Amino acid sequence: HRQKRGRCHSETLRMLSSSSCGRRLMSSAPAAPIKTALYDLHKELGGKMVEFAGYELPVLYEHLGNMKEHLHCRSKGCASLFDVSHMGQLKWFGKDRAEFLEKVCVGDVKGLKEGEGRLTLIVNEDGNIVDDAVLANAGDHIYQVVNGACKAKDMDHFRKYMEEFKELDVRMEYAGDTEQALLALQGDGAKDVLGPLLPDGFNLDTLAFMHGVYTTVDGASARVTRCGYTGEDGFEISVASEDAVDVAGKILSRRPQVEPCGLGARDSLRLEAGLCLYGHDLDETINPVEGTLVWTMGPPKSRRRTEQTFLGADKILTPEGKPKKMAKKRVGFKGHKVPAREGAKIFQGDTQVGVITSGTVSPCLSAPIAMGFVDTALAKEGTDLELEVRNKRTPTKVTKMPFVPTNYWRVPE
Repeated sequence: HRQKRGRCHSETLRMLSSSSCGRRLMSSAPAAPIKTALYDLHKELGGKMVEFAGYELPVLYEHLGNMKEHLHCRSKGCASLFDVSHMGQLKWFGKDRAEFLEKVCVGDVKGLKEGEGRLTLIVNEDGNIVDDAVLANAGDHIYQVVNGACKAKDMDHFRKYMEEFKELDVRMEYAGDTEQALLALQGDGAKDVLGPLLPDGFNLDTLAFMHGVYTTVDGASARVTRCGYTGEDGFEISVASEDAVDVAGKILSRRPQVEPCGLGARDSLRLEAGLCLYGHDLDETINPVEGTLVWTMGPPKSRRRTEQTFLGADKILTPEGKPKKMAKKRVGFKGHKVPAREGAKIFQGDTQVGVITSGTVSPCLSAPIAMGFVDTALAKEGTDLELEVRNKRTPTKVTKMPFVPTNYWRVPE
């Protein structure tokens, strides 16, 4: 078991540390990685610390390991606590904040009701993906969370276009590298764990998926958003770093219902849920059509797809707002007997037709799964292809994602 866990650990590290954004950020970051507010708590809990996106974060906890951490998060009535304080938390102010964000992001920002959020894509003038991000209408400002490994280049990208569109009244505020913590509580039991820590009368049942609110958690000021990166119900809790240890401690006082969870299980959970990892499944050579993420712009004939006011829109959409034809497409793979990792080549006969961008052995399915890009003509579900793993071919099939059913919260009617 220890050998298996060590092998999984090294493979996870290889994937997490090779992000193109991660390399870019860390090349300009101080030599010493930043410690989050929960660093000492991670060590106390047996966290195996690694450098990721310029921060020291736990890849796993010794008393559990990747497999048990993953399965705990998927278990009925249980929840897992992640430290995602490396993520970039931004606030946007000014009367033109929504108009500006609609120039650099593909999603509908102006149409967000107060408290409502959505996944969006930050794009460049080629229509390619600079990063994926979540943003929300927080009343007098827009709250945005960007990937930790990409936040430096994202903010540079935003500043460039704030200068270009300087007639717009917009101001960006960054929460800082260490001032604001972000905790993710994920799993079927998350609502039962968080509920008692919220103010009296707060009804979590009515907080819809991708909605957030400013409130208190165990008396500490916080923003609570119902979202996550696992495919499970759950919440992201933004609190001041000075309050993070107390909030995390109160959540973990519910152990063994709640267990801490590291980067390794976070990666396998998101892959089972069919979610992309920027720097692997997405980068600045991929556009939303190739990445099968056109839905982030809205449905056919929606305002964003017809107005096309975001950067590079004409490169990826027809004048009618339909996706232009692209040579490749992101798909899932299942049925291969040998795990295929990032970089594995995809073949049809003697012709290479694609490449794997993420791959693992699914803890829930006890079978290999993978994500990658293939020629668009071969992207149909059920297409038989081959993967090259350690110089040997193994059969696989194109499959729909997610690989396991998602459990996002639906407000009871």
